[in-house]
Amino acid sequence: MVNIVLPVDFGDKTEQLVEGAVKFAKQVNGRIFLIHVAPSDIGFAIGDMGFQYFPEVEENEIREELIQLNKIQQRILAHDVECEHILKQGIAKDIILEHAQDKKADFIVMGSHGRSGIYDVFVGSLTKGITKDSNIPVLVLPIHE
Repeated sequence: MVNIVLPVDFGDKTEQLVEGAVKFAKQVNGRIFLIHVAPSDIGFAIGDMGFQYFPEVEENEIREELIQLNKIQQRILAHDVECEHILKQGIAKDIILEHAQDKKADFIVMGSHGRSGIYDVFVGSLTKGITKDSNIPVLVLPIHE
């Protein structure tokens, strides 16, 4: 079975990315390892008293993101594709590459919906970083408007 790591950010193109990954997984008899990387500073805010940490904000955000991950996993499973999910906090590129190594991934599937810079417009800054530093093949799916 082919192991596919699929990072998601819950952006407006996530559904297209998931559809493309499911199609690819079906073609190669693959299973999907869904991952979302939340920033480490979710519960921090800057106020009159400087930096403050609000654990309840972080807990609520993480809980909501886990619910979203579970919904995506259920949609993937409904297409008869094996899938498991995980949420981690940290630097997205590093966490994704580490997760791909841990899962012995054959592919990392990313989207090409960049936001800035001429190269990033076509590929995306996270996708660019992953493709630059990965020793695992990266399948970049075009998910533009």
